[in-house]
Amino acid sequence: MAGRGFVVEPVDWDLASQVAVRAASRHAPYPAFEMRALEADFAELTAEAEGLVAEETGLRSLAGPARARVTDRAGWVEANVASFQRLLGPVTTKLGASLERSSARPFSLPLGASRRLSGTQVGMLLGWMSSRVLGQYDQLLTEDESTEDQDIVYYVGPNVLGLERRFGFPPREFRLWLAIHEVTHRAQFTGVPWMREHFLGLVRRTLDGVDPDPRRLVEALRRSASEIRAGRNPLDEGGLLTLLATPDQYATIQEVGGLMSLLEGHGDITMDRAGAGRIPNAPWFAQTLRERRRQRGASKAVTVLIGLDAKLRQYEQGEAFIEAVEAAGGEALLRKVWEGPAWLPSWPEIREPGMWVERVSTAGPARR
Repeated sequence: MAGRGFVVEPVDWDLASQVAVRAASRHAPYPAFEMRALEADFAELTAEAEGLVAEETGLRSLAGPARARVTDRAGWVEANVASFQRLLGPVTTKLGASLERSSARPFSLPLGASRRLSGTQVGMLLGWMSSRVLGQYDQLLTEDESTEDQDIVYYVGPNVLGLERRFGFPPREFRLWLAIHEVTHRAQFTGVPWMREHFLGLVRRTLDGVDPDPRRLVEALRRSASEIRAGRNPLDEGGLLTLLATPDQYATIQEVGGLMSLLEGHGDITMDRAGAGRIPNAPWFAQTLRERRRQRGASKAVTVLIGLDAKLRQYEQGEAFIEAVEAAGGEALLRKVWEGPAWLPSWPEIREPGMWVERVSTAGPARR
């Protein structure tokens, strides 16, 4: 079939969506009137958050006012399945061809079974994540999508309502606090003209280098064994992807890690500072969510395996980087990170902010 131009899809995305939606729907839905009230609140508070973020950061969106969309968990799953398909498009051709070849070998898993297995695994992962996410700004939407589905700030209504009830949060305060974080991410990608294309370029570089050869997995397992013997966790840098990465991919992953640490840390700091006068309970919210991020048991294992554990550490490392830079040179020095890709910190520089301060203060923006 491949010879006739047919590309085997290595993941059964329809099944992934079905599995994820079933997992996401295990909890009873909230009444429609509560969801409508949430929609009205987030429409108002997202607009307010934009003004607060612009005043605090100096970043103003070049794409017009933000649009809020409250969704349930199934809606979040469907949006992210679509994003995953777009994002992984360059990889599926390689993996599909490899999958078709391997399925013809003796004792290999049949092609259909392999696709269903992959779809089930992806679905279980997205279903689990759908119960954790509170808000999301999706910058991966492309020109071939309906304009109604682009540039949306999402809020997962059941998760927001559940957290408010569980901890007794004042709803309007908590919702404004969440809106500030998501609108900050939108400002980063729509208020810094080069940011979106730079980020997507890094993602493409990472995915274009994916090698479907099973021998890479064997090699990765050998490397992980060496790391364990040396007393290091081989998954600490970002999950399975880092184990399978080539040297060039690993360098790109380091760039992605530095950028995401900066953006997440900046989002967290902004959500605490921008609403300081309007959200007296921000320290309570922040402490509660930090505790929520610290997983235990099986959930902890999942976050480590897929790299989310590394992402969660990005919040803390990014905040520490920003505070160190401001201590060294104030807001003027920090603003240099928005001047161009060469000014962005690498992951090692995020961990050692003095390296970045020295680089940009003495030799200019030239990277390693």
